[in-house]
Amino acid sequence: MGRWITWIAEQEQRGWACSECDWKYMAPALLTDVDAKNAYDRLAHASFEKHQCASYPKYSGPSGQEPFQDRVRKFISKGYKPKDAVELVLQEISLEYRHEPRALAKAQSDAEEFMRNLRGGKI
Repeated sequence: MGRWITWIAEQEQRGWACSECDWKYMAPALLTDVDAKNAYDRLAHASFEKHQCASYPKYSGPSGQEPFQDRVRKFISKGYKPKDAVELVLQEISLEYRHEPRALAKAQSDAEEFMRNLRGGKI
């Protein structure tokens, strides 16, 4: 399967990234003008086409992500019920790793373990 360009929007990072490596083309902080946004998108796509994935660290996937339990706890701390929080994290992971069946299976396993521990009073 080939690589593709994807938009990332995290706490302090916004911009385009590669699906296969750690290449990123971050958006300027005050990018508000429509013409400037269009120019940024064109430059990012051109840069993406030129980059060589071998020159960038390999994308780490789920192991480089925040642990499942921590992601669920963030939702719970915002007032979500645990079952709803688990479902939201599973949906996030299914969007982030839709082309990685092992990552999806691991997330489902982590969700079941989290709910089992919650019911058992271990959390």
